[in-house]
Amino acid sequence: MDAPSAGSKGTVLSERQRIAWLRLIRSDNVGPATFRDLINHFGSAEAALAALPELSARGGATRAIRIASEAEAHRELEAAHRFGARFVGIGEPDYPQALKQIDGAPPLLAVKGALAAAKRPAVGIVGSRNASIAGAKFAAMVARDCGRAGYTVVSGLARGIDTAAHRASLETGTIAALAGGLDKPYPPENLGLIEEIAGGNGLAVSEMPFGWEPRARDFPRRNRLIAGIALGLVVVEAATRSGSLITARLAGEFGRLVFAVPGSPLDPRCHGTNGLLKDGASIVTEPADVIEALAPLAQLELFPSSRAEEPAGESKPITMPPGDSDRMRIIDALGPTPVEIDDVIRHTGLPASAVYLILLGTRHIRQAASASGRPRFAFRLSFARDKRAASGVAVAACRIQQARHLKLYSAHNLPSIAPFARSKIVANPLTAANSLSMSEGQYPSCAACCAGFHAGAESF
Repeated sequence: MDAPSAGSKGTVLSERQRIAWLRLIRSDNVGPATFRDLINHFGSAEAALAALPELSARGGATRAIRIASEAEAHRELEAAHRFGARFVGIGEPDYPQALKQIDGAPPLLAVKGALAAAKRPAVGIVGSRNASIAGAKFAAMVARDCGRAGYTVVSGLARGIDTAAHRASLETGTIAALAGGLDKPYPPENLGLIEEIAGGNGLAVSEMPFGWEPRARDFPRRNRLIAGIALGLVVVEAATRSGSLITARLAGEFGRLVFAVPGSPLDPRCHGTNGLLKDGASIVTEPADVIEALAPLAQLELFPSSRAEEPAGESKPITMPPGDSDRMRIIDALGPTPVEIDDVIRHTGLPASAVYLILLGTRHIRQAASASGRPRFAFRLSFARDKRAASGVAVAACRIQQARHLKLYSAHNLPSIAPFARSKIVANPLTAANSLSMSEGQYPSCAACCAGFHAGAESF
Protein backbone atom coordinates (compact mmCIF):
# COMPACT_ATOMS: atom_id res chain seq x y z
CA MET A 1 0.00 0.00 0.00
CA ASP A 2 1.39 3.39 -0.97
CA ALA A 3 2.01 6.00 1.68
CA PRO A 4 -0.21 9.11 1.66
CA SER A 5 0.89 11.67 -0.88
CA ALA A 6 2.70 14.80 0.14
CA GLY A 7 2.62 18.10 -1.66
CA SER A 8 -0.44 17.24 -3.72
CA LYS A 9 -3.76 19.01 -3.81
CA GLY A 10 -5.81 18.76 -0.65
CA THR A 11 -5.27 18.43 3.07
CA VAL A 12 -4.95 15.19 4.99
CA LEU A 13 -7.60 14.52 7.62
CA SER A 14 -6.47 14.07 11.19
CA GLU A 15 -7.05 10.67 12.77
CA ARG A 16 -9.77 12.18 14.95
CA GLN A 17 -11.54 13.65 11.92
CA ARG A 18 -11.25 10.37 10.03
CA ILE A 19 -12.91 8.47 12.87
CA ALA A 20 -15.70 11.06 13.12
CA TRP A 21 -16.25 10.97 9.35
CA LEU A 22 -16.42 7.18 9.40
CA ARG A 23 -18.92 7.23 12.27
CA LEU A 24 -21.11 9.76 10.50
CA ILE A 25 -21.24 7.99 7.12
CA ARG A 26 -21.92 4.65 8.84
CA SER A 27 -24.84 6.06 10.87
CA ASP A 28 -28.46 5.39 9.91
CA ASN A 29 -30.01 7.53 7.16
CA VAL A 30 -26.74 9.32 6.37
CA GLY A 31 -25.68 8.96 2.75
CA PRO A 32 -23.07 10.99 0.86
CA ALA A 33 -25.35 13.96 0.23
CA THR A 34 -26.70 14.11 3.77
CA PHE A 35 -23.15 13.76 5.09
CA ARG A 36 -22.08 16.81 3.10
CA ASP A 37 -25.13 18.83 4.12
CA LEU A 38 -24.61 18.04 7.80
CA ILE A 39 -20.92 18.99 7.80
CA ASN A 40 -21.56 22.14 5.81
CA HIS A 41 -24.21 23.18 8.31
CA PHE A 42 -22.71 22.08 11.62
CA GLY A 43 -19.06 22.71 10.76
CA SER A 44 -17.62 19.29 11.59
CA ALA A 45 -18.50 15.63 11.68
CA GLU A 46 -18.28 15.61 15.47
CA ALA A 47 -20.80 18.43 15.78
CA ALA A 48 -23.08 16.72 13.25
CA LEU A 49 -22.94 13.47 15.23
CA ALA A 50 -23.92 15.31 18.39
CA ALA A 51 -26.84 16.98 16.60
CA LEU A 52 -28.22 13.90 14.84
CA PRO A 53 -30.56 12.73 17.63
CA GLU A 54 -32.14 16.17 18.01
CA LEU A 55 -32.34 16.63 14.25
CA SER A 56 -34.07 13.29 13.83
CA ALA A 57 -36.52 14.04 16.66
CA ARG A 58 -37.37 17.47 15.31
CA GLY A 59 -37.94 15.93 11.91
CA GLY A 60 -40.62 13.73 13.48
CA ALA A 61 -38.81 10.38 13.76
CA THR A 62 -40.51 8.11 16.30
CA ARG A 63 -37.45 5.92 16.96
CA ALA A 64 -33.95 6.85 18.05
CA ILE A 65 -31.52 7.02 15.15
CA ARG A 66 -28.60 4.56 15.24
CA ILE A 67 -25.28 6.38 15.37
CA ALA A 68 -22.10 4.42 14.73
CA SER A 69 -19.94 4.29 17.84
CA GLU A 70 -16.26 5.09 18.16
CA ALA A 71 -15.61 1.42 18.89
CA GLU A 72 -17.26 0.44 15.60
CA ALA A 73 -15.21 2.99 13.70
CA HIS A 74 -11.99 1.80 15.34
CA ARG A 75 -12.83 -1.82 14.50
CA GLU A 76 -13.33 -0.95 10.84
CA LEU A 77 -10.10 1.03 10.72
CA GLU A 78 -8.28 -1.90 12.27
CA ALA A 79 -9.87 -4.28 9.75
CA ALA A 80 -8.69 -2.02 6.93
CA HIS A 81 -5.16 -1.94 8.37
CA ARG A 82 -5.02 -5.74 8.65
CA PHE A 83 -6.21 -5.99 5.05
CA GLY A 84 -3.53 -3.59 3.86
CA ALA A 85 -6.04 -0.87 3.01
CA ARG A 86 -6.92 2.57 4.32
CA PHE A 87 -9.64 5.21 4.07
CA VAL A 88 -9.22 8.31 1.92
CA GLY A 89 -11.49 11.31 2.51
CA ILE A 90 -12.92 13.55 -0.18
CA GLY A 91 -10.56 16.47 -0.67
CA GLU A 92 -7.49 14.56 0.48
CA PRO A 93 -4.57 14.35 -1.97
CA ASP A 94 -5.14 10.68 -2.81
CA TYR A 95 -8.87 10.98 -3.50
CA PRO A 96 -9.62 10.70 -7.26
CA GLN A 97 -9.91 14.27 -8.53
CA ALA A 98 -12.72 13.59 -11.02
CA LEU A 99 -14.79 11.54 -8.57
CA LYS A 100 -15.04 14.30 -6.00
CA GLN A 101 -16.93 16.45 -8.55
CA ILE A 102 -19.87 14.11 -9.01
CA ASP A 103 -23.36 14.03 -7.58
CA GLY A 104 -23.11 12.36 -4.17
CA ALA A 105 -19.41 11.53 -4.16
CA PRO A 106 -18.52 9.14 -1.31
CA PRO A 107 -17.06 11.07 1.63
CA LEU A 108 -14.71 8.17 2.37
CA LEU A 109 -13.25 5.55 0.06
CA ALA A 110 -11.57 2.36 1.20
CA VAL A 111 -8.55 1.87 -1.07
CA LYS A 112 -5.90 -0.80 -1.47
CA GLY A 113 -3.04 -0.81 -3.94
CA ALA A 114 -1.06 1.76 -5.90
CA LEU A 115 -2.51 5.19 -5.15
CA ALA A 116 -0.71 6.61 -8.18
CA ALA A 117 -3.38 4.97 -10.34
CA ALA A 118 -5.95 7.40 -8.94
CA LYS A 119 -3.86 10.44 -9.87
CA ARG A 120 -3.76 9.85 -13.62
CA PRO A 121 -6.66 10.64 -15.96
CA ALA A 122 -8.87 7.58 -16.29
CA VAL A 123 -11.06 5.95 -18.90
CA GLY A 124 -13.83 3.55 -17.96
CA ILE A 125 -14.47 0.35 -19.91
CA VAL A 126 -17.61 -1.69 -19.19
CA GLY A 127 -19.78 -4.16 -21.02
CA SER A 128 -21.48 -7.51 -21.09
CA ARG A 129 -20.68 -10.21 -18.55
CA ASN A 130 -21.51 -12.76 -21.24
CA ALA A 131 -19.05 -11.21 -23.65
CA SER A 132 -18.22 -12.59 -27.06
CA ILE A 133 -14.65 -13.48 -27.94
CA ALA A 134 -14.49 -10.52 -30.33
CA GLY A 135 -15.95 -8.14 -27.71
CA ALA A 136 -13.47 -9.19 -25.02
CA LYS A 137 -10.61 -8.91 -27.51
CA PHE A 138 -11.61 -5.40 -28.55
CA ALA A 139 -12.07 -4.28 -24.92
CA ALA A 140 -8.54 -5.52 -24.21
CA MET A 141 -7.21 -3.61 -27.22
CA VAL A 142 -8.79 -0.37 -26.03
CA ALA A 143 -7.59 -0.89 -22.45
CA ARG A 144 -4.04 -1.72 -23.52
CA ASP A 145 -3.67 1.27 -25.85
CA CYS A 146 -5.30 3.70 -23.41
CA GLY A 147 -2.94 2.48 -20.70
CA ARG A 148 0.07 3.05 -22.93
CA ALA A 149 -1.27 6.55 -23.66
CA GLY A 150 -1.14 7.40 -19.95
CA TYR A 151 -4.68 6.61 -18.83
CA THR A 152 -5.73 4.47 -15.90
CA VAL A 153 -8.40 1.96 -16.90
CA VAL A 154 -11.32 1.74 -14.46
CA SER A 155 -13.94 -1.00 -14.46
CA GLY A 156 -16.12 -3.05 -12.13
CA LEU A 157 -14.31 -6.42 -11.82
CA ALA A 158 -17.29 -8.21 -13.40
CA ARG A 159 -17.00 -11.18 -15.72
CA GLY A 160 -16.56 -10.64 -19.44
CA ILE A 161 -15.65 -7.15 -20.65
CA ASP A 162 -14.61 -5.83 -17.22
CA THR A 163 -12.22 -8.73 -16.67
CA ALA A 164 -10.70 -8.31 -20.14
CA ALA A 165 -10.15 -4.58 -19.55
CA HIS A 166 -8.52 -5.12 -16.15
CA ARG A 167 -6.19 -7.87 -17.36
CA ALA A 168 -5.05 -5.84 -20.36
CA SER A 169 -4.11 -2.88 -18.17
CA LEU A 170 -2.42 -4.62 -15.24
CA GLU A 171 1.00 -3.29 -16.26
CA THR A 172 -0.07 0.28 -16.97
CA GLY A 173 -2.53 0.66 -14.08
CA THR A 174 -6.18 -0.18 -13.49
CA ILE A 175 -8.80 0.63 -10.86
CA ALA A 176 -11.36 -1.94 -9.78
CA ALA A 177 -14.52 -0.48 -8.23
CA LEU A 178 -16.22 -2.97 -5.92
CA ALA A 179 -19.90 -3.26 -5.01
CA GLY A 180 -19.14 -4.88 -1.64
CA GLY A 181 -16.43 -4.32 0.93
CA LEU A 182 -12.82 -4.53 -0.19
CA ASP A 183 -12.59 -7.90 1.53
CA LYS A 184 -15.68 -9.21 -0.31
CA PRO A 185 -14.86 -8.94 -4.04
CA TYR A 186 -17.34 -10.31 -6.55
CA PRO A 187 -17.41 -12.58 -8.53
CA PRO A 188 -15.42 -15.23 -6.63
CA GLU A 189 -13.52 -16.34 -9.73
CA ASN A 190 -11.86 -12.90 -9.87
CA LEU A 191 -10.26 -13.15 -6.43
CA GLY A 192 -6.92 -13.82 -8.11
CA LEU A 193 -7.41 -10.85 -10.44
CA ILE A 194 -8.16 -8.39 -7.62
CA GLU A 195 -5.02 -9.56 -5.82
CA GLU A 196 -3.00 -8.92 -8.98
CA ILE A 197 -4.54 -5.47 -9.30
CA ALA A 198 -3.98 -4.39 -5.69
CA GLY A 199 -0.55 -6.04 -5.51
CA GLY A 200 0.76 -4.40 -8.68
CA ASN A 201 0.16 -1.08 -10.41
CA GLY A 202 -3.58 -1.03 -9.80
CA LEU A 203 -6.00 0.04 -7.10
CA ALA A 204 -9.13 -1.47 -5.55
CA VAL A 205 -11.74 0.99 -4.23
CA SER A 206 -15.03 0.66 -2.38
CA GLU A 207 -17.32 2.91 -0.35
CA MET A 208 -18.95 -0.04 1.47
CA PRO A 209 -17.97 -1.26 4.95
CA PHE A 210 -15.52 -4.11 5.41
CA GLY A 211 -17.35 -7.41 5.52
CA TRP A 212 -20.20 -6.10 3.35
CA GLU A 213 -21.50 -8.75 0.94
CA PRO A 214 -22.59 -7.11 -2.34
CA ARG A 215 -26.32 -7.10 -3.08
CA ALA A 216 -28.11 -6.33 -6.31
CA ARG A 217 -28.86 -2.77 -5.19
CA ASP A 218 -25.17 -2.10 -4.51
CA PHE A 219 -24.03 -2.49 -8.12
CA PRO A 220 -25.55 0.77 -9.41
CA ARG A 221 -23.64 2.54 -6.63
CA ARG A 222 -20.50 0.80 -7.83
CA ASN A 223 -21.32 1.92 -11.38
CA ARG A 224 -21.40 5.55 -10.31
CA LEU A 225 -17.84 5.20 -9.01
CA ILE A 226 -16.71 3.98 -12.43
CA ALA A 227 -18.51 6.81 -14.21
CA GLY A 228 -17.21 9.39 -11.72
CA ILE A 229 -13.55 8.39 -11.71
CA ALA A 230 -13.29 8.30 -15.51
CA LEU A 231 -13.17 11.23 -17.92
CA GLY A 232 -14.84 9.05 -20.54
CA LEU A 233 -16.65 5.72 -20.62
CA VAL A 234 -16.39 3.06 -23.33
CA VAL A 235 -19.28 0.55 -23.54
CA VAL A 236 -18.48 -2.71 -25.33
CA GLU A 237 -21.45 -5.06 -25.80
CA ALA A 238 -24.41 -4.21 -23.59
CA ALA A 239 -27.94 -5.57 -23.64
CA THR A 240 -30.93 -3.25 -23.63
CA ARG A 241 -31.45 -3.65 -19.88
CA SER A 242 -28.00 -3.89 -18.36
CA GLY A 243 -25.83 -2.36 -15.69
CA SER A 244 -23.51 -1.02 -18.38
CA LEU A 245 -26.27 1.27 -19.61
CA ILE A 246 -26.77 2.51 -16.05
CA THR A 247 -23.09 3.39 -15.98
CA ALA A 248 -23.42 5.13 -19.35
CA ARG A 249 -26.41 7.14 -18.14
CA LEU A 250 -24.51 8.22 -15.03
CA ALA A 251 -21.47 9.16 -17.11
CA GLY A 252 -23.66 11.38 -19.26
CA GLU A 253 -25.19 13.02 -16.18
CA PHE A 254 -21.71 13.69 -14.81
CA GLY A 255 -20.67 15.36 -18.05
CA ARG A 256 -18.31 12.58 -19.12
CA LEU A 257 -17.73 11.52 -22.70
CA VAL A 258 -19.65 8.35 -23.59
CA PHE A 259 -18.34 6.00 -26.28
CA ALA A 260 -20.01 2.90 -27.70
CA VAL A 261 -18.72 0.09 -29.87
CA PRO A 262 -21.21 -0.82 -32.63
CA GLY A 263 -22.30 -4.42 -33.05
CA SER A 264 -24.56 -6.68 -35.04
CA PRO A 265 -28.28 -5.83 -34.82
CA LEU A 266 -28.88 -9.58 -34.57
CA ASP A 267 -26.80 -9.90 -31.38
CA PRO A 268 -28.80 -9.04 -28.21
CA ARG A 269 -25.52 -8.12 -26.51
CA CYS A 270 -25.19 -5.18 -28.89
CA HIS A 271 -28.69 -3.75 -28.69
CA GLY A 272 -27.73 -1.44 -25.81
CA THR A 273 -24.55 -0.14 -27.42
CA ASN A 274 -26.30 0.45 -30.75
CA GLY A 275 -28.98 2.34 -28.83
CA LEU A 276 -26.32 4.53 -27.23
CA LEU A 277 -25.02 5.40 -30.67
CA LYS A 278 -28.53 6.41 -31.75
CA ASP A 279 -28.74 8.63 -28.67
CA GLY A 280 -25.52 10.46 -29.54
CA ALA A 281 -22.66 8.44 -28.04
CA SER A 282 -19.35 8.63 -29.88
CA ILE A 283 -18.63 5.64 -32.10
CA VAL A 284 -15.50 3.61 -31.40
CA THR A 285 -13.97 1.38 -34.05
CA GLU A 286 -10.37 1.60 -32.84
CA PRO A 287 -8.60 2.66 -29.61
CA ALA A 288 -7.40 5.88 -31.23
CA ASP A 289 -11.01 7.14 -31.30
CA VAL A 290 -11.04 7.20 -27.51
CA ILE A 291 -7.53 8.51 -27.00
CA GLU A 292 -7.95 11.41 -29.45
CA ALA A 293 -11.29 12.46 -27.97
CA LEU A 294 -9.98 12.43 -24.39
CA ALA A 295 -6.66 14.13 -25.16
CA PRO A 296 -7.93 17.73 -24.73
CA LEU A 297 -9.54 16.88 -21.39
CA ALA A 298 -6.49 15.06 -20.05
CA GLN A 299 -4.27 18.06 -20.77
CA LEU A 300 -6.46 20.57 -18.94
CA GLU A 301 -6.57 21.44 -15.25
CA LEU A 302 -10.25 20.54 -15.11
CA PHE A 303 -10.71 20.10 -11.41
CA PRO A 304 -9.96 22.86 -8.89
CA SER A 305 -8.11 22.20 -5.70
CA SER A 306 -10.35 21.08 -2.87
CA ARG A 307 -9.48 21.00 0.79
CA ALA A 308 -10.56 18.41 3.30
CA GLU A 309 -10.62 20.83 6.21
CA GLU A 310 -13.89 21.06 8.05
CA PRO A 311 -15.35 24.59 8.08
CA ALA A 312 -14.20 26.71 10.98
CA GLY A 313 -16.59 28.24 13.44
CA GLU A 314 -19.18 27.04 15.87
CA SER A 315 -22.13 24.98 14.73
CA LYS A 316 -25.47 26.71 14.31
CA PRO A 317 -28.52 25.36 16.13
CA ILE A 318 -31.61 24.47 14.14
CA THR A 319 -34.40 26.83 15.13
CA MET A 320 -38.16 26.90 14.68
CA PRO A 321 -38.95 23.15 14.69
CA PRO A 322 -42.06 22.45 12.62
CA GLY A 323 -45.25 21.34 14.34
CA ASP A 324 -47.53 18.41 13.62
CA SER A 325 -49.94 20.66 11.72
CA ASP A 326 -47.14 21.62 9.32
CA ARG A 327 -46.29 17.97 8.74
CA MET A 328 -49.89 17.07 8.07
CA ARG A 329 -50.21 20.00 5.67
CA ILE A 330 -47.37 18.54 3.60
CA ILE A 331 -48.83 15.02 3.81
CA ASP A 332 -52.20 16.26 2.57
CA ALA A 333 -50.52 18.05 -0.34
CA LEU A 334 -48.61 15.03 -1.59
CA GLY A 335 -49.62 12.34 -4.03
CA PRO A 336 -47.92 9.68 -6.15
CA THR A 337 -47.05 12.17 -8.92
CA PRO A 338 -43.55 13.75 -8.82
CA VAL A 339 -43.58 17.39 -7.71
CA GLU A 340 -40.98 20.10 -7.19
CA ILE A 341 -40.20 21.36 -3.74
CA ASP A 342 -40.98 24.91 -4.84
CA ASP A 343 -44.52 23.81 -5.64
CA VAL A 344 -44.80 22.31 -2.16
CA ILE A 345 -43.60 25.60 -0.64
CA ARG A 346 -46.08 27.64 -2.68
CA HIS A 347 -48.98 25.28 -2.01
CA THR A 348 -48.44 24.93 1.74
CA GLY A 349 -47.17 28.44 2.44
CA LEU A 350 -44.50 27.02 4.76
CA PRO A 351 -40.97 28.44 4.92
CA ALA A 352 -38.42 26.61 2.80
CA SER A 353 -36.34 25.76 5.88
CA ALA A 354 -39.36 24.19 7.59
CA VAL A 355 -40.24 22.11 4.52
CA TYR A 356 -36.66 20.87 4.28
CA LEU A 357 -36.54 19.93 7.96
CA ILE A 358 -39.83 18.05 7.72
CA LEU A 359 -38.52 16.10 4.76
CA LEU A 360 -35.57 14.97 6.85
CA GLY A 361 -38.12 13.05 8.89
CA THR A 362 -39.48 11.18 5.89
CA ARG A 363 -39.89 7.99 7.92
CA HIS A 364 -42.46 9.85 10.02
CA ILE A 365 -44.22 11.15 6.90
CA ARG A 366 -44.38 7.69 5.35
CA GLN A 367 -45.83 6.25 8.56
CA ALA A 368 -48.42 9.00 8.83
CA ALA A 369 -49.32 8.71 5.16
CA SER A 370 -49.76 4.96 5.52
CA ALA A 371 -51.97 5.39 8.59
CA SER A 372 -54.15 7.88 6.73
CA GLY A 373 -54.73 5.44 3.88
CA ARG A 374 -52.53 7.28 1.40
CA PRO A 375 -49.82 5.59 -0.68
CA ARG A 376 -46.46 5.36 1.05
CA PHE A 377 -43.72 7.51 -0.44
CA ALA A 378 -39.98 7.66 -0.73
CA PHE A 379 -38.28 11.00 -1.32
CA ARG A 380 -35.46 12.17 -3.54
CA LEU A 381 -34.10 15.67 -3.16
CA SER A 382 -31.57 17.50 -5.24
CA PHE A 383 -29.92 20.71 -4.20
CA ALA A 384 -28.71 23.60 -6.30
CA ARG A 385 -25.62 25.01 -4.66
CA ASP A 386 -24.16 28.49 -4.85
CA LYS A 387 -20.57 27.93 -6.05
CA ARG A 388 -19.22 31.23 -4.76
CA ALA A 389 -17.97 29.98 -1.41
CA ALA A 390 -16.37 26.56 -1.55
CA SER A 391 -16.09 24.97 1.89
CA GLY A 392 -13.59 22.23 2.69
CA VAL A 393 -15.25 18.86 2.44
CA ALA A 394 -17.46 19.37 -0.61
CA VAL A 395 -15.94 20.30 -3.94
CA ALA A 396 -18.39 23.00 -4.90
CA ALA A 397 -20.52 23.18 -1.78
CA CYS A 398 -21.20 26.54 -0.23
CA ARG A 399 -22.66 26.87 3.21
CA ILE A 400 -26.08 27.79 1.87
CA GLN A 401 -28.22 24.75 1.18
CA GLN A 402 -30.76 25.49 -1.53
CA ALA A 403 -33.53 22.95 -1.79
CA ARG A 404 -34.20 23.12 -5.52
CA HIS A 405 -36.16 20.04 -6.56
CA LEU A 406 -38.28 17.50 -4.75
CA LYS A 407 -39.25 14.26 -6.43
CA LEU A 408 -41.77 11.84 -4.95
CA TYR A 409 -41.93 8.27 -6.02
CA SER A 410 -44.30 5.54 -4.94
CA ALA A 411 -42.48 3.22 -2.56
CA HIS A 412 -44.19 0.35 -4.33
CA ASN A 413 -42.13 1.16 -7.44
CA LEU A 414 -38.85 2.26 -5.87
CA PRO A 415 -38.61 0.63 -2.43
CA SER A 416 -34.85 1.00 -2.18
CA ILE A 417 -34.73 4.81 -2.41
CA ALA A 418 -32.98 6.08 0.72
CA PRO A 419 -35.19 8.31 2.87
CA PHE A 420 -32.56 10.99 3.06
CA ALA A 421 -31.60 13.40 0.31
CA ARG A 422 -29.15 12.98 -2.55
CA SER A 423 -27.50 16.16 -3.76
CA LYS A 424 -27.04 17.41 -7.30
CA ILE A 425 -23.80 19.15 -8.22
CA VAL A 426 -24.98 21.57 -10.87
CA ALA A 427 -21.77 22.84 -12.40
CA ASN A 428 -19.40 20.26 -13.82
CA PRO A 429 -16.12 21.50 -15.31
CA LEU A 430 -16.56 19.12 -18.24
CA THR A 431 -19.79 20.67 -19.48
CA ALA A 432 -21.37 24.07 -19.14
CA ALA A 433 -24.77 22.60 -19.92
CA ASN A 434 -25.03 21.27 -16.36
CA SER A 435 -25.00 24.70 -14.79
CA LEU A 436 -28.26 25.79 -13.22
CA SER A 437 -29.12 29.44 -12.70
CA MET A 438 -31.12 30.25 -9.59
CA SER A 439 -33.94 32.76 -9.70
CA GLU A 440 -35.08 34.29 -6.43
CA GLY A 441 -38.36 35.35 -7.97
CA GLN A 442 -39.18 32.06 -9.64
CA TYR A 443 -38.11 29.68 -6.89
CA PRO A 444 -39.17 30.41 -3.28
CA SER A 445 -36.61 27.98 -1.89
CA CYS A 446 -33.83 29.88 -3.67
CA ALA A 447 -35.20 33.22 -2.50
CA ALA A 448 -35.08 32.12 1.13
CA CYS A 449 -31.51 30.91 0.87
CA CYS A 450 -30.31 33.86 -1.22
CA ALA A 451 -31.73 36.21 1.39
CA GLY A 452 -29.61 34.47 4.01
CA PHE A 453 -26.58 34.71 1.75
CA HIS A 454 -26.98 38.43 1.20
CA ALA A 455 -27.32 38.89 4.95
CA GLY A 456 -24.14 36.93 5.50
CA ALA A 457 -25.93 34.19 7.40
CA GLU A 458 -26.24 30.45 6.94
CA SER A 459 -29.52 28.87 5.99
CA PHE A 460 -30.21 25.24 6.71
